[in-house]
Amino acid sequence: MEGHAVEGSERPVTLRRLHNEDWGFDSNCFVCEPRNDGGLQIPFHHDTVNDSVVATFSLGERFSGAPSYVHGGVTLAVLDEAMAWAAIAIGGKFAVTVKTATTFLRPVQVRRSYTVEARLTSQSEERIETAAEIRDETNRPCATTSASFAILGAAQAVLATGADESAIDHSYLK
Repeated sequence: MEGHAVEGSERPVTLRRLHNEDWGFDSNCFVCEPRNDGGLQIPFHHDTVNDSVVATFSLGERFSGAPSYVHGGVTLAVLDEAMAWAAIAIGGKFAVTVKTATTFLRPVQVRRSYTVEARLTSQSEERIETAAEIRDETNRPCATTSASFAILGAAQAVLATGADESAIDHSYLK
């Protein structure tokens, strides 16, 4: 997983592409898996300088709710996925969402470019707290959220991923 610097940025950014198979399991994730033809196929990156997870995306009309707007549930899925990747890439743990709260400030529109960014706000042995935001091309916030994630144990990780326990990196478990 090589990183690269993004040129033309206001601040230095080093991005490392995130892939499910890097942690020992296969995935058909609706949000991030590039092989899921029915999914969003959004590539997520760990910004190692700012210690956040970021992705830039644009969604087509098949993901709309109201005409020209991305369905709110799809917007929530993007936010949730960014925070889940933050739990893995930054927190170093496999975790699942147990509670979330989102504020929609302006609609996410189809066929427009957006950036989602997620960070950890705190971490304990049992939980990871996160926050995320989707911003438009002018850097205006469209949706902000926070979520609490429960860190998985070995048995839960095997059930969640379908992977053989020996294939899972146990440092990512509680």
